[in-house]
Amino acid sequence: MSINILADNKRGLFDYNILEKWQAGLKLTGPEVKSAKAGQIDLKGSYVSLLSRPGNKLPEAWLVSAHIARYNKAGYAQTNYNPLQNRKLLLNKKELNEITGKIKQKGLTILPLLAYTSQGLVKLEIGLGQGKKKFDKRETIKKREFERSKQRLMKY
Repeated sequence: MSINILADNKRGLFDYNILEKWQAGLKLTGPEVKSAKAGQIDLKGSYVSLLSRPGNKLPEAWLVSAHIARYNKAGYAQTNYNPLQNRKLLLNKKELNEITGKIKQKGLTILPLLAYTSQGLVKLEIGLGQGKKKFDKRETIKKREFERSKQRLMKY
């Protein structure tokens, strides 16, 4: 099983503490799949929203404001293409129930962490995140700098 990483959300990992992670399929059109597999996907500023349709008890998960560039070789198939359109996430009922219950807590959000291919399918790793305070971010930077300097010293 080969996994090919297409995009990651470094800013999201810096701004949030990730409490839990899930894998979700991503419902895309053919040209969008080709564009994503070519690495033309950007998760910066995107998030996952749970929306309920009338008559459905269970909400659906949607990826909001993720940028998938237009596939140039698609031609007429993408005439009115919006690269920032909402895209449906494919999760089972158990996962949706779990996410719905956890998102009701104050201060928690769901954000995409990683886009990758697995067995030819485009998948998304989503995480339940809790926002970091400014001092937490400073602490993260200090730890990262310390690790870098330690690696430099061990190298010599």
